[in-house]
Amino acid sequence: MPIFRRSNREAFGAASASFALIAVVVAFAALVAAGTNKGSSSGSLAVASASVSLQEFTITPDMVNAPVNGTLAVTNNGTVPHNLTVEGTSVHTEDLKPGASATLSLKGLKEGSYTIICAIAGHKAAGMHATLMVGSGTGSGSASSSLAGSTGKTAADLLATTKAMDAAMKAPTTKYVAQLSAVIAEFQKSGHLDPSLYKANTSYGAMKTNPLLGPPVLAPKVLSDGTKEFDLTSSVIKWEVEPGKFVSAFAYNGMVPGPTIRVDFGDKVLVHYKNALPESSVIHFHGIQVPNSMDGVPDVTQDPVTPGGTFDYKFTVTDHVAVGMYHSHDFAATQVPDGLAGAFIVGDMPVQSIIGKPVPDLRLPMMLNDSGSIGLSLNGKSFPATAPIVAIPGQWVEVDYMNEGQLAHPMHLHGLPQLVIAKDGLPLPQPYSADTVLVAPGERYSVLIHADAKYLGTAKDGSPTFGIWAYHCHILPHAERDTGMFGMVTTFIVAPTPKP
Repeated sequence: MPIFRRSNREAFGAASASFALIAVVVAFAALVAAGTNKGSSSGSLAVASASVSLQEFTITPDMVNAPVNGTLAVTNNGTVPHNLTVEGTSVHTEDLKPGASATLSLKGLKEGSYTIICAIAGHKAAGMHATLMVGSGTGSGSASSSLAGSTGKTAADLLATTKAMDAAMKAPTTKYVAQLSAVIAEFQKSGHLDPSLYKANTSYGAMKTNPLLGPPVLAPKVLSDGTKEFDLTSSVIKWEVEPGKFVSAFAYNGMVPGPTIRVDFGDKVLVHYKNALPESSVIHFHGIQVPNSMDGVPDVTQDPVTPGGTFDYKFTVTDHVAVGMYHSHDFAATQVPDGLAGAFIVGDMPVQSIIGKPVPDLRLPMMLNDSGSIGLSLNGKSFPATAPIVAIPGQWVEVDYMNEGQLAHPMHLHGLPQLVIAKDGLPLPQPYSADTVLVAPGERYSVLIHADAKYLGTAKDGSPTFGIWAYHCHILPHAERDTGMFGMVTTFIVAPTPKP
């Protein structure tokens, strides 16, 4: 893999698959409706000079209309520098300091649709992108009682535009549904829910377990004195974030996020780290109690591990229960968003009194990211490449949210409530129910989700079928763009109990 400059980094049927598509579309109705209604308010009508606001990390409005040869009045209402760039053209403002404004001439842009972004590294991936419509239907004539008249378009024009927008919104959902076609077909044939048939929309790199089950657990080598030895190597890889989109990622053991490490109280741990990156790095065990010399902070507790170098992290686990992360702490502002992070789990949450058994039926880490080369993602993937969570009635699922991004994310699950049982790996004395859990950078929240039969779907013949529930970050630009859903979106699927 070639060495590159830091500034140049690329930033889951019924009888048929068509039923599954309908079910997903219904489950996603709220999100899709928001997208297909873009531009319907009077505030989106163009004037000779349209106003655009820049701030962390959004461009407002998300649909900007302007006439041919018009201008944009751009203001940075954020707290850090931003610019406005018409992607794929030379039309852009200079970097604007907080509070600064500029007038951007659109002279020379042909009639059509463009994407506008903040071109500062990482800002587009964090959500700073919108649509610019130049020309047709953006005239500033007087409004009438009909939407067609107010936009200068005929009813036929509007219908054609709406159909095109609906098709764009449907496309990624169709790709997402296609992942489960073999699983659904097998279930309809034999009643057996077989995750091994799952075919992901993208490659999962060196991942050896099915992505439905989350990042693989790294098996240790047990030394003669009982020490659990884990090997971690960081390197630059090509990672497929979404179908057809490959980026240069910084990865542990060839995958993003890195493999999950699971240990127990009292274990002696040895993490043998090898740095195969083109720059120095270290490993910090975030939320895990380790000796000072093992804290993984360059020039504070250790020397940076230079390219080709190694370092052994040795400690005894003193946490009885913990939900932690391991990640780089060297050039962390770029290395972590570019993929250098994984889950470090100690023991199991005390859930016997809640679910009537010592452990849930399924436990999954859900690592959140929003910047760097990976961008808006769940476990290193952007919708429609995200893997769904599948459970049958009666099962309990534990999801451990881990925010390795630079923004807070309100994680919202449609239908099924989330029972929050731990914060930063510490069990809560009084768990609470929520439909949206806000996870700030560095935080970890553990939630239990019960796949009750009431959350199943209903087939046309009245029989129970797959209940597909949308699951996403509720900062909507993190879950949808003008071409449909993307980024931090997946589903929780309650599947009918398989036949014996």
